[in-house]
Amino acid sequence: MSKIDIFTLTKPNGMKVQITNYGAKIVSLIAPDKDGNLADVVLGFKTMDEWQTKETYFNAVIGRYANRIKDGRFTLDNETYQLATNNGPNHLHGGNIGFNQRIWDVVEHDEHHVVLHYLSPDGEEGYPGNLDVKVTYTLLKDYDGLYIHYEATTDKPTICGFTNHAYFNLNGEGNGDVRNHVLQVNADLYAPFDDTACCTGEILKVDGTPMDFRQPTLVGDRIDDPFFASGRGIDNCWVLRKEQAGQCCGVAATVSAAGRTMDVYTSHPGLQVYTGNYVENNIGKSGKMYAPQTAICLETQAFPNSPNIGHFPSVVLRPEEKYDHWCVYVFRREM
Repeated sequence: MSKIDIFTLTKPNGMKVQITNYGAKIVSLIAPDKDGNLADVVLGFKTMDEWQTKETYFNAVIGRYANRIKDGRFTLDNETYQLATNNGPNHLHGGNIGFNQRIWDVVEHDEHHVVLHYLSPDGEEGYPGNLDVKVTYTLLKDYDGLYIHYEATTDKPTICGFTNHAYFNLNGEGNGDVRNHVLQVNADLYAPFDDTACCTGEILKVDGTPMDFRQPTLVGDRIDDPFFASGRGIDNCWVLRKEQAGQCCGVAATVSAAGRTMDVYTSHPGLQVYTGNYVENNIGKSGKMYAPQTAICLETQAFPNSPNIGHFPSVVLRPEEKYDHWCVYVFRREM
């Protein structure tokens, strides 16, 4: 087993990303604003002990399956599998001990990229198959951006779907809530939830609903809408336009604040937007207090509960196949 370490990726203009192999987490992400001023735009902690005991999803790779699976149960090839139910009646983010709490092996690293590896054994958290996972973080050469590449193979049929659960605040971490952030999501459709926050299988139009973020929209104008989690905020899944979810995709989403604009690109079909509704009151890495709604997560992923909904894009991985998805966060200086 690898020891826990932190790896620094840098660019000459000052952009810097730190990655730890504990949970394959982003420890910090230093990005410029429109005037070139640098700030750390992801929440986090000073010590590894805090990373291991507080807010365990912060900036981590989530797996084997991101988001919720109804009743923690799915059927594959006529066999039913029961997973941990760690979020009410449902399975969330890989179970009691997901990829976000595992120590990953370090395959290679330099100042521009780091490659991490984890072998999830057959039966871990109830999932079938030995799943061999590789995640690569790369600082883009020609843009201020972080590229995340997910790869996986299995020795028996299984399900999988990864994301990175980065908690962004473009004001700089610890600098207030995200109500001043302007969000645009390039999606005409969304996947509604039941009363346990699990996808029902419906696909509905965003037209005339608070889910319509097709034009840049101030988060503070929507975050308290009763449509979302009452008194909490946004935690919902959008169905990205097909031209956005592919190898040659457009921008899936854009968020702007404090002179920073971040575009999100992905090959995944869905985007979960979460406004840090349940962030606990903890002191962060710069000594400032974190609280609910002090971050926004743009989680590119498969649709929640896909293993139980046949018309959703398949999340089944078989031995002859390879899981191969990616996400890119690109920072622009113009608003």
